[in-house]
Amino acid sequence: MKRSQAWLSEEIASRAEPTTQLEDEGYLEGFKRIAGLDEVGRGPWAGPVVAAAVIFPRGLIHSEIRDSKLLAARRREELSVWIKERAVAWGLGIVGPEEIDRINILQATLSAMGAAVKQLKPSPDLLLIDGTHVVPLGYLEAAGNRQQAVVGATGRWPLQSLPAQRAIKKGDRICHAIAAASIIAKVARDEMMAEYDKQYPGYGFAQHKGYGAPAHEEALRRLGPSPIHRRSFRPVREWEKAAVSKEAVSDQPTLTLARSVRERVG
Repeated sequence: MKRSQAWLSEEIASRAEPTTQLEDEGYLEGFKRIAGLDEVGRGPWAGPVVAAAVIFPRGLIHSEIRDSKLLAARRREELSVWIKERAVAWGLGIVGPEEIDRINILQATLSAMGAAVKQLKPSPDLLLIDGTHVVPLGYLEAAGNRQQAVVGATGRWPLQSLPAQRAIKKGDRICHAIAAASIIAKVARDEMMAEYDKQYPGYGFAQHKGYGAPAHEEALRRLGPSPIHRRSFRPVREWEKAAVSKEAVSDQPTLTLARSVRERVG
């Protein structure tokens, strides 16, 4: 009897050593091309959200691949090169701050995941996705116009529906392919934020990568939002609200003087 996804999350994720157990289950079900899918950058106040998808050859494993958050930056970079060189296919999906503000961060994340899947050649027939959401059909249609299959934790993956999907809580701690995707996404986004640091100096993007560090909060107060800040995120939204209020207060003496002049002239 197949154990439940909840068992996997509680018992395997605590080890923080991803295995190919989920991939192997997929191969036993008859799938041929299994992709791990993860994202980075949901929480920052600035910059894009980036997703990555990876298909490994069956049986290939690197013992040091982990959730990207558990690795030093230099080791992530080295592993990212290894993954790209040995993967059957890998892809990136990037959604910028304006689109994040327009459709919200969850939808932007799912859109980035769909874009990453579209980069995979050959296309996958099973997606193993970090988190609790599968990718909506609309974000996957261009990846083959195939019927989407949303699969429960204990259900079988129907072979007639491609690509099938399985959302896995703490998947980057459990699944080798998902952990590999998290590394590629993290390295790519860190490189982008380092470039943004050159374009918009003073914010410290190369250090905090857009996350809400004290140095970022201080820079936001001092400089105001940059073009890559997410206006829908509370700290940025509150800064803009405070700036508008401050401007209104500073304009009040001028308005009062104008009103007094009009009254005297009248």
